[in-house]
Amino acid sequence: MHCAVVPSFAYTTNQIENYPMSSTFTSIGAILLYLTATTLLFYRFHSLRNAQHSRAICGKNLIMGLALLALFLHATALSQDIFLAPGLNLGVTNAAALITWLIALILILANFRLPLESLIVIFLPAAALTLLVEQVIPSTHIVSADVSSELKFHILISIMAYSALTVAAIQSLIILLQDRHLRSRKPGGLIRALPPLQTMETLLFQIIATGFVLHTIALATGMLYIENMFAQQLAHKSILSITAWSVFATLLWGRHYHGWRGRTAIRWTLAGFALLFLAYFGSKVVLEIIIAQ
Repeated sequence: MHCAVVPSFAYTTNQIENYPMSSTFTSIGAILLYLTATTLLFYRFHSLRNAQHSRAICGKNLIMGLALLALFLHATALSQDIFLAPGLNLGVTNAAALITWLIALILILANFRLPLESLIVIFLPAAALTLLVEQVIPSTHIVSADVSSELKFHILISIMAYSALTVAAIQSLIILLQDRHLRSRKPGGLIRALPPLQTMETLLFQIIATGFVLHTIALATGMLYIENMFAQQLAHKSILSITAWSVFATLLWGRHYHGWRGRTAIRWTLAGFALLFLAYFGSKVVLEIIIAQ
């Protein structure tokens, strides 16, 4: 699974009749911890907004500790459902749960030096939701254990690229909301807890640049190690992925040479992400859920 060239072209797809459910209880524990950490984060935002309640502010380290424990249980559950005897099960619901896990992990680790609570409070419940869906609606798409190490590297880099650019898309929406509240001079509680708008935009472009580099590597390794990227089954995925790369390249060029920011940057970011989403999840949903019925 990845954003550059979706893995379904290089691997075999097998239907497993008895889908493993041993991860159910672990998943429930992770979901409860995610929701607890989210609730405490909202309480922290409320406390920060009301100075008179400053003594009631829940400690950041406690919340992040609960979130890290949730991530550990999330990873344990996924490992039981993804690493199967025939190979890696990267069905659409497993893929979504894996991506949200990786995003939450990146954000929580980065939050120890950057103010990222505004993104974490969104992705913790998102991780809980995808993990719940993964348990309730299991999907199967087996990446054969015989796949070369080069293709496995390609998959890993692609997952990381998609995750980083997903964070960028959510970050751009938060910036849009923040900008609207500031223009109306009526910032809400969550908006007050955000870093300054300029800091948010700087962080956005740092995330985009990271995702763009990873996406470039994913495309390059796909071209090197995939026999025919433009075969009939893969053509739309490859074209959408390359088009998305062009969108992000244009955005970074515009930022560097023309100082693009604000709503212009947001439009380009969301357009690039939409193309990546269609390239990966759009095709997986059609092939693995709709057509498979």
